[in-house]
This record gives sequence, structure tokens and C-alpha cells, in this order.
Amino acid sequence: MAADVTTDQTDGASGPAPGTQRPGGRTARTRASVLEAALAELVEHGYADTRIDRIADRAGVAATTVYRRWGSLENIVVDLADHLAVSISLGAAATLEEDLRAVARAVVALHGDPAHRAWLRAMVSAAAGSAKAQGALADVLAHRRELTSVAVAEALARGEVPSGTDPHEVIRATVAPLYLRMYITGEPVGEPEADRAAAAAALAARAGLYVTGTG
Repeated sequence: MAADVTTDQTDGASGPAPGTQRPGGRTARTRASVLEAALAELVEHGYADTRIDRIADRAGVAATTVYRRWGSLENIVVDLADHLAVSISLGAAATLEEDLRAVARAVVALHGDPAHRAWLRAMVSAAAGSAKAQGALADVLAHRRELTSVAVAEALARGEVPSGTDPHEVIRATVAPLYLRMYITGEPVGEPEADRAAAAAALAARAGLYVTGTG
């Protein structure tokens, strides 16, 4: 079984950026240009060395425009959460471990996309000093758990894991070691690490370690 992972950069029409009044027309084009420029800067320089004046130059707008609409680099990074859409869909699988392996490999595949990797690293950095960024990052990860927790729901239906197993806890256990390597320690991560994390989470789930009564 494999997971289908799709990343999509929207045109900015999904919702107005902070400080804007209308989602279409020049406002949307400006937002999209600034966010694309911010992504490029994050890929090239990282969060710590990205500067709003360079983003503005790259987007072809005045720096005052960027400051007026976003106010800070942190707000731009948070706004990118809406600009970058991620879809993870799972195919049919016979076992929980097979499903979790697909989830883990999908996470690793996303890490291979330079824009996504640079943005998520920036989110982690921003979240370290900002409750707003921390909340936005939590929302992103919660959404991904929702997309993938169907794997555990199917295992529950098959009777493969005990009743009361919390799907979100199983997904957290699967992906947490990968996120640690990718965005905190910088250790190498690939399919062997993904498969090992999936196997460990599946073993623990079958043993009832994630029974919370809320699953």
C-alpha cells in the first residue's frame, strides 16, 4: 500500500491575508507574489536569515506594503499554512503496520520537497517564541492527523487493535520520531527510519498502549 501525497500552492483566493479586505483582484495577486517570494527566501536563506526587504524586492512590491499587511516575518510564515495545501490519501491495506508505513513514508516524502521543508522548519522556529505560530503549527499537524487517522479506524474495525485505541495517539507515535529527526536534530531520515517508526507504533497499538477510551 502507498500513500498519495499532493502539495499545492494556492493562488491566494482561499482567504484574505491578515490586514486585507478582499480575496480577489490585485490584493490576491500581491498576497500570492509575496508568499511565493517568502518561500523562495526561506529555501535559500532559512528562517533566521530571511529578511522582509528581500521578500519585497523579490515580489516586486514595496517593503511598506509587506509590513502593512503582515507586520512581521512570523505572520508571513503563518499565512503560508493556508497557501500551501497538503493532501494525504491512503489506499487499501491489510494491516495497521502497512498503513502506518505508508503514512510515515508520506511524511518523509513531504520532507523531500524543498519549499515544504523550508516552510515547516520556519514554522517550528517561529513557534518556539510565539504562541500564535505555535497554535498555527498545532492546527497544521492536527489536520494531518485527521487525514491519516482513518488507518487506525480501519484497524479498529478489523479488531486488530483494542477497542478504545486513540487513532490520533497512534499517528503521533508514528510521525513524532520522524519530525524529531527532520526538524529538530537534523539527523538523516528515509524509508528505513519511516518503516521502523511505523513498526514500533503498530506493535504498541496492538499491545493496547494507546487505549484512552476516547478512540
